[in-house]
Amino acid sequence: MKRVCITGAAGNLGGLTSRYLINTSDCLLNLMVHHRDVHPDIRRNERVKVFKCDLNNRESLNDCIEGVDVIVHYAGVLFSAHPEKFLPTTNTKYFENLVSVAKEKGVKRIVLISFPHVEGPTYFDSPSTNRLDKTPISFHAKTRLEEEKILMREYPGGVVLRVGMVYGNGILMPDVARWLAKKWLLGIWKEPTWIHLISKDDFLEAVKSAVLKERITGTYNIGDDGNQTLQEYLNFACAVWKCKRPWRMPEWMIYTAANICEAASALFGIKSPLTKDFIDIGKVSYYGDTTRMKKDLLPILKYATMKDGVEIF
Repeated sequence: MKRVCITGAAGNLGGLTSRYLINTSDCLLNLMVHHRDVHPDIRRNERVKVFKCDLNNRESLNDCIEGVDVIVHYAGVLFSAHPEKFLPTTNTKYFENLVSVAKEKGVKRIVLISFPHVEGPTYFDSPSTNRLDKTPISFHAKTRLEEEKILMREYPGGVVLRVGMVYGNGILMPDVARWLAKKWLLGIWKEPTWIHLISKDDFLEAVKSAVLKERITGTYNIGDDGNQTLQEYLNFACAVWKCKRPWRMPEWMIYTAANICEAASALFGIKSPLTKDFIDIGKVSYYGDTTRMKKDLLPILKYATMKDGVEIF
């Protein structure tokens, strides 16, 4: 039986992964949290141990990682003003601390959750593969690329999952989009942005395979068989939600909203639901080569396209 550590276990994807592994596997879970706690029903499970840790403090990680076979890394800082100032620390430095302690404790595998944006713009006919020599556009992507380089340098058997946009009820960003759409507040830029989707169910099964299967190593792009723009996805989603289609807005208007959000965040110490870097990464088209995923992790998709997955919207 494997013992799995999930960092950022109180977050959206970390919490969903924890619950999924509890319900579909026999593994033991060490859940790493920082400020927030996991849901009480997860904490009460007999196969779960919860550890309060600080990735900036290597010593605080020791107990959580002791005896662990696999680490799944989600932890990070979002929704704060000026991410370009803190991401080199909260992504790169904190991940270096995690990798260092994992090596000392003899952890066999680290699974890093990443995204295709680390290769810059990619498309259906020129997809993301496993390259580490590209120049990403956003600070989120630049620092995540540095994490990938650290993992591949320090853990030759490490696993990177470059995940497309995860959709489904209970996923943070689509849920926010639905809330905005119902209030006629959802807007998007006019220029088409191509995106690679993956359903919540298929994403979680791919992560489970990356954790539990033997001889899994290297970079896997996680996505379905669809090929659509962000604008097409939002139009489809709004139709399912029975909402008005998103407003088509000029970029300057969206960036202005981000500036206002970041200024309020910096001034009052509150979260920033929108940042300029979110827009920068959101405008990048991305598509991943899923050949390795289908061979090793997920031979059969539950939902091959977003239209097949309409029931989970």
